[in-house]
Amino acid sequence: MRHFGHISPAAREGLFHREPSIFTAESPAKMLSVALGATLYSPATRPSLAEDVLKQAARGVVSMVLCLEDSIDDAEVPDAEANLIRQFAALAARDAASGAGSPHEDDAGSTADADVPLLFIRVREPAQITDLVRRLGDSVRMLSGFVLPKFTEERGRHFLEALAEAETACGRRLFAMPVLESPELLHLETRGDILRGIARSVDKYRDRVLALRLGVTDFCSAYGLRRAPDMTAYDVHIVASVIADVVNVLGRADGTGFTITGPVWEYFRRQERMFKPQLRRSPFLEGRAEELRTALIEHDMDGLLREIELDRANGLLGKTCIHPSHVAPVHALSVVSHEEFTDAQDILSPERGGGGVLRSAYTNKMNEVKPHRAWAERTLQRAEVFGVAREDVGFVDLLAAGLTN
Repeated sequence: MRHFGHISPAAREGLFHREPSIFTAESPAKMLSVALGATLYSPATRPSLAEDVLKQAARGVVSMVLCLEDSIDDAEVPDAEANLIRQFAALAARDAASGAGSPHEDDAGSTADADVPLLFIRVREPAQITDLVRRLGDSVRMLSGFVLPKFTEERGRHFLEALAEAETACGRRLFAMPVLESPELLHLETRGDILRGIARSVDKYRDRVLALRLGVTDFCSAYGLRRAPDMTAYDVHIVASVIADVVNVLGRADGTGFTITGPVWEYFRRQERMFKPQLRRSPFLEGRAEELRTALIEHDMDGLLREIELDRANGLLGKTCIHPSHVAPVHALSVVSHEEFTDAQDILSPERGGGGVLRSAYTNKMNEVKPHRAWAERTLQRAEVFGVAREDVGFVDLLAAGLTN
């Protein structure tokens, strides 16, 4: 699979100075943690779940979470688990029939194994992990891991032990994505201790913790808050303070940190399809960038776009998504610009190993080699999986391409 793999090779060539790399579920964890992108959540109760997964993959989704927790009623859990077993079996059968598994491209431009994204199951209790892996049987090969809700040191220990047991039982790598959303993490008097406990817990299982996810909806719930569609999570100060502390403790660039993903955006409109014909009208978008950006703003996308950019500015990468319309904006804004790429390459150039300051190739900023080194390394990691845009290609062009299907 690859980002923008659902568009034609010719279209990618026109958009990218350096195209996104191909990756598989067996790729290194460091690469996969960056490649998650817009992780689309879906209730595990959907009767056509296997078809939904394939449909979203054809639209550019590369990671999905199938939810057994807050998105379904308590009474629905047994039926939802049984549905997951059936749907995974259907995906595995289709995967075997298509001969997927080798990272090559067909004539249409989609990778052969891009039909099935990275799949994770969000469970409620640790025992579900071992039980589901046992019941999945051979179809467990379609599973990349589990999302662990309301993660704290004490609660998380049981989840991670169950994950290790399940790995041994099925003989394959399974990742964990803890969700940081407990009230104790939000409350100022307990936040420090909770964060330090989480840090101890995830460090012990570092090789299996793919990313940490933020449960901002739960944070707001603890105070009876809900942000409006024209406000970002960073406008809610009590939430912004938690995000800052999580990144401070768990997102450091010194080798001890983890990928931390952006919070969910709750709003969408059915009329989102109204601007897709506008985006499709011209493959070159000549002189129409401002018109198309206005269309996005008018369809309640402005808040989402601002929040994605603030996620990046605050050290977060990727985003939890509950609606397919959010995927293309997240991925378009994840592509590394030609300017960012040029700066990162200059900073990491071998002849700059001793430090110093240099003017950027775009002659609009100072690149200080030692302080900007960690930023440059992260930028090149993102460039590997999301690609580098051509010098004259912007966000609207990338968004238009992402919405082609």
